[in-house]
Amino acid sequence: MYALFEGNKQIGDPFPTEKEVWEAALIEGLVTDVPVADEEGGRLLPAGYHVAQVEETFEPKPGWKLPREIS
Repeated sequence: MYALFEGNKQIGDPFPTEKEVWEAALIEGLVTDVPVADEEGGRLLPAGYHVAQVEETFEPKPGWKLPREIS
C-alpha cells in the first residue's frame, strides 16, 4: 500500500499502488502532472509532501480532505 504524506504524517487514504496515490493527488490539484519515467522534471508535489509505501494503514482524521490549493 502507498499513501501521500505531509512531513512524516500520512494524509488521505492508502492505495494499493503508487500510481493511484499520484492520481488522487492530481485530482485534488496537488500536482500539475503525473511523473513519467523517461522525463526528468522538477518538484511535482509541493514542498513537504511525498508518496511512500506504508506497512500498516491508518484512518485519516474525520472530515479531513486534501487541500485544493497550496498557498
